[in-house]
Amino acid sequence: MLDRHQISFGTDGWRAVIADGFTLDNLERVAMATAEWVRETYGADRPVVLGHDTRFGGRIFTEHVARVLASEGLAVVVGRGVTATPVVSWAVQDRGASAGVVITASHNPPEYSGFKIKGHFGGSALPAMVADVQRRIRPWEERTFAVAAGSVQEEDLNAGYFDHVRARIDVEAIRHAGLRIVHDAMHGAGMGMYAALLGEEHVVGVRSDVNPSFGGVAPEPIERNLEVLPSQILKHGCDAGIANDGDADRIGMFDEKGQYVDSHRILALLVSYLAEEKGLTGTIVKTFSTTDMLNAMARDLDLPIVTTPIGFKYIGEKILEGDVLVGGEESGGMAVKGHIPERDGIFIGLLVLEMMARRGKPLSRLVGELFERWGPHAYARTDAHTTPAKKEALLERLRSGGGLTEIAGEPVTSVSDLDGYKHRTARGWLLIRPSGTEPVLRIYAEAPTESEAKAMVADATRQAGI
Repeated sequence: MLDRHQISFGTDGWRAVIADGFTLDNLERVAMATAEWVRETYGADRPVVLGHDTRFGGRIFTEHVARVLASEGLAVVVGRGVTATPVVSWAVQDRGASAGVVITASHNPPEYSGFKIKGHFGGSALPAMVADVQRRIRPWEERTFAVAAGSVQEEDLNAGYFDHVRARIDVEAIRHAGLRIVHDAMHGAGMGMYAALLGEEHVVGVRSDVNPSFGGVAPEPIERNLEVLPSQILKHGCDAGIANDGDADRIGMFDEKGQYVDSHRILALLVSYLAEEKGLTGTIVKTFSTTDMLNAMARDLDLPIVTTPIGFKYIGEKILEGDVLVGGEESGGMAVKGHIPERDGIFIGLLVLEMMARRGKPLSRLVGELFERWGPHAYARTDAHTTPAKKEALLERLRSGGGLTEIAGEPVTSVSDLDGYKHRTARGWLLIRPSGTEPVLRIYAEAPTESEAKAMVADATRQAGI
């Protein structure tokens, strides 16, 4: 049985089911640990920035965290209303804050909420920071929280973020090109942000109202969750469709024909645009489950490339260590040079639109040119729900060297275990990895064609007995 008092940080924060593990008492414990970490690491002279997404109880949870932090002598800035995660990250950097906290479960199902920590640099807290907070979490005990007058301030964080974006994205070029998009906010924190930046005449909004149930669909911007977008693009004659997850730090896209443009292709487009059009250099940083096309591009464009474990905090660490051009992950989280060291689904969508405007080509053509230069790359993924016993049995088999020897008729030539178990064949690769936040096994594959990638996933799922 799940221990409702156990608090464990996963790939990007602590997440749990609301009113089960995610309770005010547990939230209080995490907030107290965070306050102690901030105070002992940075002192109490710099504020902590808070925000929340559209999930159930978000404002109540945020106000409680603010109360805890302020009672520990910290100044707190709370975003007015729903605030996207990248806006909080930008505000941390802009205000020289010691840290940020976002009450969000990102792309998790509606019954979850969560606690994301942002470092003083304006990005996901580094693994060592998260571990420091984790070790400070203590059993709950009843307390009275005394908050000094003026220690908690509410501010509109969006206005400053919009000014920051306008200084880095050629919004006028997008408008002048007459580009028009469908924006699917997935009932999340990104609602209205594209319209505010581009003008309402350039944006058709869908799922742009607050709905804590997210219409019964987890707010993850992957193809199977975005059935509404293709028809709306064609209906309104738009140039692209953009979707963002619950807290707007991830992105999914469709081209003008209603064809899905996955995160691998978006990352490749960003590398091409920034390196070839803008003349920028730097390391490409990708996670273990991200396309090999980036490796081919790195060779041709003479750019370094680094692979990290899955989780944007590892990419953020590389961004802080050195000169990174683009950093990204398969799940739609991406960062680029010249912006915050953080995933930002709003900024990335605008950058792709800027590329379309300046190159004067539709998105489908830009994707086609990637394949013409660097070969076909198709991707498939399934999230297989299973029992804890079956999941652990498979993982133990993989850990002991009993991995798959053949996938979809192709012999496995190597297995690497940087994060999960990646099996390579002559036609591509397949990765099996347990979710850090849900009772799920994620199975990913890449091959030259979509049918091959799907066949690899199907065969691995069958062999795993799921």
